[in-house]
Amino acid sequence: MKKIFFSILIIATAVSASAQDKTKTSKQERREQRKERIDAIAKLEEEGVIKYKKQFAGGVKLTSDGYGGFLEWARPQSVKKSLLYQFEITERKHPKESKQFNNNTGAGPYIYGKINFFYPVKLGVQQQFLLGNKGNKNGVSLSANVGGGVTLGLLRPYLLGYDSAGTRIFRGLADDSARFLFDDPISGPNLTTGFSKLKVTPGAYVKSGLRFDYGKYNEMVSAVEVGVMLEYYTKAIPQMAFNKDEKVFFSAYVAILFGKRK
Repeated sequence: MKKIFFSILIIATAVSASAQDKTKTSKQERREQRKERIDAIAKLEEEGVIKYKKQFAGGVKLTSDGYGGFLEWARPQSVKKSLLYQFEITERKHPKESKQFNNNTGAGPYIYGKINFFYPVKLGVQQQFLLGNKGNKNGVSLSANVGGGVTLGLLRPYLLGYDSAGTRIFRGLADDSARFLFDDPISGPNLTTGFSKLKVTPGAYVKSGLRFDYGKYNEMVSAVEVGVMLEYYTKAIPQMAFNKDEKVFFSAYVAILFGKRK
């Protein structure tokens, strides 16, 4: 009986020791795998490789014929490629615009012959290709962006203020072309005038650019982008009197972006 008891005890001790060894091995393997992941991430950070699951950024841009702002969401497809979803609104100026003043009233400036404010609103997608990674985490990466989307040209009538029996009224070219063009206005439009008469002209656009990301840390977006853009609208856009209305617009731009990656 004693022999049986000691045999069982020896077997149980061996099984327990084996289980403990397996537990220690499993824990050690997990620690080593975790260390390898941390080392890999640290190496990517040190080498300047930008790796993320999603990115959100916003910024401002100056174009050769205006200015605006935009928002951007990005999803990576690989280390070298990403999809950028973009929303943008700008104001486009006509090259013939020139501010004037009514010296008799001392009122604010106005633009003689301007028919409409022109606000392109764009929604599109760009494919981003990584051309050059950061030499280190404090370096600069270079990417090429190519894409396009739909655009809505918002036309807000340019209404000038005139004196009518001591009351200021606002008129545009469509309201009274003779008075709009040849009478002296007492002021330019207010910030809110014309929005009730807003018109929309749909179109499409394509654009391409180069982006320089100089963010100090890879989880932050700090970049400058330069590029060109081509827009087409289904109807000619009336911007200035005595000038041809255009359907196609070409512009160059420079943009500054700030955001975060996760």
